[in-house]
Amino acid sequence: MADPTPQQVRDFIAAGLRCEHLEVEGDGRHFFATIVSPDFEGANRVARHQRVYQALGDRMREQIHALSMKTLTPAEWAREAAPAATHHH
Repeated sequence: MADPTPQQVRDFIAAGLRCEHLEVEGDGRHFFATIVSPDFEGANRVARHQRVYQALGDRMREQIHALSMKTLTPAEWAREAAPAATHHH
């Protein structure tokens, strides 16, 4: 089986999880995903990762051997994405 492309990994995650923002980078073996989903509200990091693995299903175990994830809620993403200039008082 051919190694998945970052686009395929992105599509798999998007198919199984509501995402407001989703970026996947990778080389076919190692991937890094930034995933922003309202489904992460109230879930800790481990639970968030489990949701992503559920979305990927069997493909995760078969094909994607190393997936690093940054999982954020929309509110966390907004805080992180906000330019530092907006934080002065």
